[in-house]
Amino acid sequence: MLTRLGGPVFALNQDLIERADCTPDTVVTLVDGTKYVITESLDDLVLLIRQFRASVINEAQRLERHPAGRTPGHPDGPPAGAVVPLHRRET
Repeated sequence: MLTRLGGPVFALNQDLIERADCTPDTVVTLVDGTKYVITESLDDLVLLIRQFRASVINEAQRLERHPAGRTPGHPDGPPAGAVVPLHRRET
């Protein structure tokens, strides 16, 4: 989530970022040439991208451990200590 300079908060697909410049405002240029001027600093933008990518990796690892998407002991999941069946991946 980023904030346009003088505008609203918006979500940006970080995979589409070609570059970001500090001129002194932070300008994000996408691969299609679209530019966004944002209030976040260049350092903050990089930190947000790193945190988002780390959260994706963390969630993928959690889903590998609990393929049903429910963590044992979680209110919506099986009780703690329950056997969670594993399913073979189809090839």
